[in-house]
Amino acid sequence: MNVKISKFAAVLLLFCLVVFFLSEPALAKPKHARPAKVAPLKIGFYAKTCPIAEKIVRIAVNEAVLLNPGIAAGLIRMHFHDCFVRGCDGSVLLDSVLGKPVAEKDNLANNPSLRGFEVIDQAKATIETLCPRTVSCADILAFAARDSALKAGNIWYDVPAGRRDGRVSLSSEVLQELPPPFFNAKQLEDNFKRKGLSLDEMVTLSGAHSIGVSHCSSFSNRLYSFNATHPQDPSLDSAYAAFLKTRCPLPANNVVDPIVSLDIQTPTRLDNKYYTNLQSRRGLLTSDQTLLDSPLTRKLVVNNVKFGNVWAKKFGAAMVRMGSIDVLTGKQGEIRRNCRFVN
Repeated sequence: MNVKISKFAAVLLLFCLVVFFLSEPALAKPKHARPAKVAPLKIGFYAKTCPIAEKIVRIAVNEAVLLNPGIAAGLIRMHFHDCFVRGCDGSVLLDSVLGKPVAEKDNLANNPSLRGFEVIDQAKATIETLCPRTVSCADILAFAARDSALKAGNIWYDVPAGRRDGRVSLSSEVLQELPPPFFNAKQLEDNFKRKGLSLDEMVTLSGAHSIGVSHCSSFSNRLYSFNATHPQDPSLDSAYAAFLKTRCPLPANNVVDPIVSLDIQTPTRLDNKYYTNLQSRRGLLTSDQTLLDSPLTRKLVVNNVKFGNVWAKKFGAAMVRMGSIDVLTGKQGEIRRNCRFVN
């Protein structure tokens, strides 16, 4: 049956279709996009709705670190990797799902090096029992990173909360956002600046490398194939390089990639010894040693060596700043029931 409609009705129908398609939510958030209006994060956000939430997270972290001190570094690093990709929305916690794009956690920069997911799962399960659909996974991760800093370095800072969980996690975005281990000081500055963090905050947060480990593949070029003139990086302390070669033999096919502590002095203590290592030319990664070698950041490194207590306070403040990158709040995102899957 043929149906005739007026010119006005046709125009009206076209207008409605345009409005409909323009209003459909996009699957992927534009890079570096920040919502026009964002509700502020707040200290004590769960004081009324789930007052025991932060304590539950702290107990889970303390128990895990007691069994494995390396978990503290893992949780701090996980928070960093979450915030630098899509903002602090818990997207790094999402599992890959068959038939959908690979998630962040399965990118080579995260898998198998990221650790501590089971700590977040445990805290979330307990919180869900007491306060269902109230506390976001993104906030639990921020609390866990803070409690890791407290456990590993006696560094305390209040964590403003109110983050909501994102629904998208894309492995393809990880390498676009995270700074690789070969970056120089200027490249690091630019990378952090895109996230709203200052040069001093970049150097301060790099101090997290006073705990944790790195795979040999992230720095073995400094030992065996630095450049055409120097097979070994001349900026490396020779005794330190000799030690690293015992832990990281020449790469070969089908060989497990060994790991080495990032800080040879106090590998499980979050402190300013990372910066003294740089002065001794014992920065493990190129992106570590460049902080002393570059005129852009050398003075900041020296100050962190001299004033450890000041660095510790700055570290807490920088973690708070990092924890506010592109957050979802208010009615944005969701509160996941399970941190590994969207609702």
